[in-house]
Amino acid sequence: MQPNSLPMEMRYSAAKAMFQPMNGSPVEPDELWMEESLRAARRALDAGEVPVGAVIVHQGKIVGRGFNRNLLDSDPTAHAEVVALREAGAAVGNYRLSDCELFATIEPCAMCAGAMVHARIRRLVYGADDPKAGAVGSALHVLNHPALNHRMEVRGGVLAGRCAEILQEFFRSRR
Repeated sequence: MQPNSLPMEMRYSAAKAMFQPMNGSPVEPDELWMEESLRAARRALDAGEVPVGAVIVHQGKIVGRGFNRNLLDSDPTAHAEVVALREAGAAVGNYRLSDCELFATIEPCAMCAGAMVHARIRRLVYGADDPKAGAVGSALHVLNHPALNHRMEVRGGVLAGRCAEILQEFFRSRR
């Protein structure tokens, strides 16, 4: 049986078994999904866009994937998270994504955080903090704001060094 013909759960288990760090501790699922977000960020980098990537996971399966496409699409709203939200909504058949988790390489901005609230994302996992525009707490507090009725679980700092590195590489090359 070919690996890609296996059910997603079995592929996930096999992939998790392959990612054993040298210290012997297993890689957590959040890190595996963040690896997918980093792959999307590399696509943005290859396209000359700010390298941010995002994936949306529903029941152990990616239902949305996005990378920054502002320049490619001439669209100021084409951030990785929004692109992934659009794809996930179409895949699930509903704009409410309450059983979904969003994995992003950087702390979402106010626009993306607002879209996540409207979509009712259950959980956000992000890599690097964004001290200039992050809306999870670095610059603003959009997610889990007391005036809003939706709350989501948040975990930051997953593969933060690698997520920050790809952004730093991009901006260094622009100087």
